[in-house]
Amino acid sequence: MPEQSNSYNIIRKPPKWIIIFSLIVAGEMIFTLPFHVIRYFRPTLLDVFSLTNTQVGDAIAIYGITAMICYFPSGVIADRFSSRRLMSLSLLVTALGGVYMVSIPNQLGLSLLFGFWGITSILMFWSAMLRATREWGGELAQGRAFGLLDGGRGLVGAAAATIAVFFLASFLPIDLENIDSEQRVRALKAVIWFYTILTFLAAILVWVFIPDTINKTARNKFFIGIVKVLKSRSAWIQAIIVITAYCAYRGLDFYALYGVDVLGMNEVSAARFMSNATYIRPVAAVTAGFIADRFTTRKVIVSTFGVLFLSYLLLLVLSPAKNGINIIFVNLVITVLAVYALRGVYFGLFEETNVPKRLTGTTVGLVSLIGYTPDIFFQSIAGRILDANPGVEGFHNFYIYLSVFAIVGLIVTLFLTPRKIFKPAGKK
Repeated sequence: MPEQSNSYNIIRKPPKWIIIFSLIVAGEMIFTLPFHVIRYFRPTLLDVFSLTNTQVGDAIAIYGITAMICYFPSGVIADRFSSRRLMSLSLLVTALGGVYMVSIPNQLGLSLLFGFWGITSILMFWSAMLRATREWGGELAQGRAFGLLDGGRGLVGAAAATIAVFFLASFLPIDLENIDSEQRVRALKAVIWFYTILTFLAAILVWVFIPDTINKTARNKFFIGIVKVLKSRSAWIQAIIVITAYCAYRGLDFYALYGVDVLGMNEVSAARFMSNATYIRPVAAVTAGFIADRFTTRKVIVSTFGVLFLSYLLLLVLSPAKNGINIIFVNLVITVLAVYALRGVYFGLFEETNVPKRLTGTTVGLVSLIGYTPDIFFQSIAGRILDANPGVEGFHNFYIYLSVFAIVGLIVTLFLTPRKIFKPAGKK
């Protein structure tokens, strides 16, 4: 690959398997503190922090705002500096935020913390991780590279969540009907400390095993690369695809609450259900990646959006009283499969549209800047939907909300033609 050998100076090169393993662990640990605690332990968190769904959604919106500001510069930074150094520093500083979270701050403090994490988890990490993954995959295995990254992250995240649920259960009494507030606080603090330590250890792993790379070409053609990415039609279409897929992913944050409020589960069993469901992620993402390499990423994305839309339609009309719990669980699992399949492959579109490797970080920055805006609005709107009509009716409205994004994602993906949008390397 001439472009790679000329543009990148690889200072040291560990074995490929340990590089992707380090990327997988780091890629999941960076988001455990901002998102795992809320996704798997939302009922406990709401009680301990004395917050409503709306207030938590507003706090997460601050994360979305700071993350959005950081996405594009993240891409530019990733094309100019070493992934190893950027990612290690990000993980270390993110772990420090966990030390503060253990103090159980008020809503303002929690909002500021999420704003801080929006910077630490994105600015020097996100694009650097994706650039390193694309380089690892080469020209012929992009589906597998991103499928392994997201699937591996899912496996690591599921294992971490399983252990975290064990910590939660260990600090709570056997009789969950008689839990006092002090016991909940201790249990949640144990969970936060667990994720904080894992994030710190991931920083060490990256520092030791991710190779140092310097992109000399990007430094010499800085502004030309930015203009080229901004003029790319495919980059903007991919950004909209990521928006709709990411809304489906953020929707998973409410499944534990759905289990408690609608399906009659207790908070530990709901957290355990979500942690177990996360084991679907590696299977879905890796399988989707191999299918994408066999056919096309675009076809996989169209199919998964279609499955999501149909499943959401069923969930918005189903209720335990009329239809029973089993059919609802089946549909929940189907949505989880489709969501993780989407996440596993949508960045594989970069190779299909021939994005130059030297512009990977900048393209990731633009796509992420637009694509992850749901961090600003999704939780706030969803929280208001659920607080306005608690219980079954609220969640039916919530699934209508999700189904809109699914059908938009399907339609927009059809507009992404398979032709090469960027000119191949070496041609003018």
